Amino acid sequence: MLDWLTGTVFTVWGAGTTWAELLGFVTGVVNVWLVARQHIANWAIGIANVLLLMVLFWTAGLYADAGLQIVYVALGVYGWWHWLFGGDRRGRLTVARTGRREWWALGAAGLLLTAGLWVFLDRATDSTVPLADAVTTALSLLATYGQTRKLVESWWLWIAADLIYIPLYAYKGLWLTGGLYLIFLALCVVGLRAWRADLRRRAAATPVPPGPAPVAA
Repeated sequence: MLDWLTGTVFTVWGAGTTWAELLGFVTGVVNVWLVARQHIANWAIGIANVLLLMVLFWTAGLYADAGLQIVYVALGVYGWWHWLFGGDRRGRLTVARTGRREWWALGAAGLLLTAGLWVFLDRATDSTVPLADAVTTALSLLATYGQTRKLVESWWLWIAADLIYIPLYAYKGLWLTGGLYLIFLALCVVGLRAWRADLRRRAAATPVPPGPAPVAA
């Protein structure tokens, strides 16, 4: 199975495209489209997608990205459960904004993750892009965490990561995956708009509690 996944399907500009990259492209597009629509099936498709990308990234020497996929599987299982049972009394999780305290915690975690991964990749592996690999890994982890909790700002983190991923994959010769992340970038904008619209709809539908009765003069 592994030999088949790493086998070349076709060549783009001199770089071979494997079955893992091709199937990762298809499942990735479907996954992000389902996330934008808040469809629960995104988690099952997403788990299949990250397993395919794990094979792809390891063979390309993107070790942090490959290891990241293992974390994605765990986050995928958690997100699946949280979307089903982590919401209100009916079990429905709704889109929310990231609080100031949570932003500070995410920022600190992102800096620590980036620094730690950068040092590890630079000293313990033969990675040719240790800083870019570390930054995208940290951003992707934070974005996935936000996605599991339906935090609308998670789309901004994905957009930031995609803007680095696209030239990174082009540099590594992964042209199809670079194209995939270009599509991801567009879908992230769609998802951001959809989740923000959902926030506005719910805010407009929330009844305003009656204030105190006016005092007669």
